[in-house]
Amino acid sequence: MELAPKRAGFAPERINRITEHLDKNYIAPGKIAGCQTLVARHGHVAYFKSQGLMDRERRKPMTDDTIFRLYSMTKPITSVALMTLFEQGHFQLNDPVSRFIPAWRDHKVWVSGEGASMETVAPVRPMTMRHVLSHTGGLTYGATNHPVDRAYRDAGVGRGAGETLSGFADKLAKVPLRYQPGERWMYSLSTDVCGYLVEAISGKSFDRYLQEAIFDPLDMKDTSFMVAPREADRFAANYERQADKTLKLFDDPERSNYLKQPTFFSGGGGLTGTTADYLRFCEMLRRGGELDGVRILGPRTIELMHLNHLAGGKDLSGMAIGAFSETAYEGVGFGLGFAMTLGQVEAGALGGGDYYWGGAASTIFWVDPKEDMVVIFMTQLMPSATFNFRGQLRNIIYSAIVE
Repeated sequence: MELAPKRAGFAPERINRITEHLDKNYIAPGKIAGCQTLVARHGHVAYFKSQGLMDRERRKPMTDDTIFRLYSMTKPITSVALMTLFEQGHFQLNDPVSRFIPAWRDHKVWVSGEGASMETVAPVRPMTMRHVLSHTGGLTYGATNHPVDRAYRDAGVGRGAGETLSGFADKLAKVPLRYQPGERWMYSLSTDVCGYLVEAISGKSFDRYLQEAIFDPLDMKDTSFMVAPREADRFAANYERQADKTLKLFDDPERSNYLKQPTFFSGGGGLTGTTADYLRFCEMLRRGGELDGVRILGPRTIELMHLNHLAGGKDLSGMAIGAFSETAYEGVGFGLGFAMTLGQVEAGALGGGDYYWGGAASTIFWVDPKEDMVVIFMTQLMPSATFNFRGQLRNIIYSAIVE
C-alpha cells in the first residue's frame, strides 16, 4: 500500500509517532500481541503499519492481510444494508417494526417486578425502524441481572449455535421492552434485529444480501461471517486481559467457531475481515456512498445516518441506560448505526463532527467529514474498554495534520 503522508496533509514525523506509541506502551510490555493502524485523508493513505504478532502462541507476525474479528464493527455495515432498502422505498424511518415482524405488535414495556409478578404497560408509541437503527427501541443485550434481562434468558434469546434470525425474532416477541421506545438509549441486540429486517424485506438471507449489495460491489473479498479454510492461516488469535494484567488466549484461530458456517448471521457482531476491506467500506462512507464508480447509498442518506437521532438532540449522557457500549457518553450523539462527536469541548476530544464505532476486541474506526479522513485500528483484545486506543490515537493523528 503506497503511503503519501504529505499529500494527505500530514507531517510525516508526527504521524509516525503512532508506531513508537503503540510499540512502547502496548506491544513491548505485552499489553497486546499486535495491531494494525491505518490513516487516510483526501483518499491518500498517510499511515499504515502492522506491528507485533497476530498469533503469540505460534509466533506469527502481524501481516498486512491479517483477518480480524470485527465484532460490533459489523453494526455499521448492517445499518448500511438496511438503509439500501430504505432508499428503495421499502420503509420509512417512523414505520413500526411490527410491520415486518407482526409478532411484535403485542410488545409490552416493563414497569416493575419480575417473572409471573412482572408489571408491564402498553408502549406509548410503537418501536420504529429508526429506534432499532439507533438503539432506542427498548431492547437490551440480556446480559445483566435486571428482570427484563432475566426474561431474555428464560426465553432463550441469544445468538448461539443452531439459532436463526427468524427464531431469534420470534423469541424477542415474548419478552418485554426495557423502556418506552424513543425515551432512552441502551446498547442492545437492535442491530441483529436490523439483520433480520434485511432478510424479511429483501426475501434473501442476510449473508447473501450483504454479499450482493455491499461486499461484491465494494470488492471486500475478505469480509465474511466465516473464515474459509484456505484463509485460516491469516486469522488472528484473540486475547483476553486477566486480572494480573497478563494476556490469555480467548479464541484460538485454529479452533475458532469462525472456521464453521454459522446458522445465525449476526448483524450486531458476526463479521470477520481485513483492514483493507474495512477501508473500502469507510471510503465509500467518506465519499458520500460511492467508491470506484459503484454507488451503495446516496449522499443525503449517508448524511442522515450520521446526524444525531436521539430525542431532543440530547447526548448519550442524558439518554443512556447502563455503562456498556463502544463509546463514551459525554458530548456524543447517536444516529442510524453510528455514534458521533457532537462537540469537542463536551467530549473532551479532538475531531468534532466525526462518526464512528468499535468492536469488542478493541477494534475501532472513524470517519471525519470535516477533515475528509478515515482512521482504522485493528487488534484482538477483550474487553474493548481495557485501553482508550481511540482517544490516544486521536491526539496523535489530529496533531499531525498540518494542511
